[in-house]
Amino acid sequence: MDGVGPKGGAFGEDDSSRNPIPLARTGLRNISPSRQKAVKTKPRGLDEETISTTFAKVVHSDVRMDDGIWSHLPEDLLNEVLARLPPFLIFRLRPVCRRWNSILEDSSFLKSHSSVPSHGPCLLTSWKNSQSHQCSVFSLPLKTWYKIPFSFLPDWAFWLVGSSGGLVSFSGFDGLSFKTLVCNPLTQAWRTLPSMHYNQQRQLIMVVNRQDRSFKVIAASDVYVDKTLPTEVYDSKLNSWSLHQIMPAVNLCSSKMAFCDSRLYLETLSPLGLMMYRMEKGQWEHIPAKFPRSLLDGYLVAGAHKRLFLVGRIGLYSTLQSMRIWELDHAKTVWIEISRMPPKYFRALLRLSAERFECFGQDNLICFTSWNQGKGLLYDVDKKVWSWIAGCALQLCNSQVCFYEPRFDASIY
Repeated sequence: MDGVGPKGGAFGEDDSSRNPIPLARTGLRNISPSRQKAVKTKPRGLDEETISTTFAKVVHSDVRMDDGIWSHLPEDLLNEVLARLPPFLIFRLRPVCRRWNSILEDSSFLKSHSSVPSHGPCLLTSWKNSQSHQCSVFSLPLKTWYKIPFSFLPDWAFWLVGSSGGLVSFSGFDGLSFKTLVCNPLTQAWRTLPSMHYNQQRQLIMVVNRQDRSFKVIAASDVYVDKTLPTEVYDSKLNSWSLHQIMPAVNLCSSKMAFCDSRLYLETLSPLGLMMYRMEKGQWEHIPAKFPRSLLDGYLVAGAHKRLFLVGRIGLYSTLQSMRIWELDHAKTVWIEISRMPPKYFRALLRLSAERFECFGQDNLICFTSWNQGKGLLYDVDKKVWSWIAGCALQLCNSQVCFYEPRFDASIY
């Protein structure tokens, strides 16, 4: 069953009852701080009864706005201004007037929005409570959590696949069969994809092409019962799955995949190294890049400009463990160590030697999350800087997490 959610949405800074750590406040600084006034408001839009949020509204009494000038601002210039606002703040402006309330249906605004750079990296967390699916997004530029109502999605048993180009993908069971679902959390549009030829639970990854407004979902080869399933690729332009080569590997050592430079990478033990899937050819190739010695667990992370990273713990005993980052030298097919997590961060992130952690990346940013403690740690590969993610004690605990790029123009078709 396909569906498109109600037009608009309700987005607010995440409810503080879910997070004992104070959330970072956003807002412009007034020339005279003593004249700032905090006004409690309620976000308007979808599910507004279910979201209790406090916004800090800054009153600039020092500046006199000439209504005669600003009310006659050319519409194309107004669209350019609004298109450059962080997407989450658009929902706070919609109650201003009818024109702004319907701005998400305005083709000229969407055209302006599609031409501006991304707001910046965000973290999307997804989980399900006793009633429905829940979602929160942390904006790294604004350092603020926003709650996104996910009540528009069907009440299925699904899990997060990943995000690309403003779209988010889930897979799971609707009670009868395996389903793959794609949605835009901002517009709340969603649909299920057609069933695969071999419609079983698979490793999936989604890739969006913003230039031609299309996306693909790749289902890697897998073993079901005693049968090896071929690779399948869904193309949104064709709205169908195509069958491709069976991956010539018999022992994968990780279920994590990384998509880098139009190529899909997986770790494998037999044959040892990496398996690489070329999208344009539809074929698998083996890369004999041996893993670092004493590697306990490894995650492949795609970076910017064709960079591929390997992140994992090294050491046989808990007291000797450390977290390290390597980069693949494509020419020599070897892993080159580029960084180590400082011991103070490692001990704070993973208190136990066998504690579970997740790792994923985007544009040379690598995020580490602790499954049990709900901690989030960021590493900027270019700046070589480590930093904690503020106010995520409960948002990341037992949640599925991925990087997310909020965009209004991302189409599910």
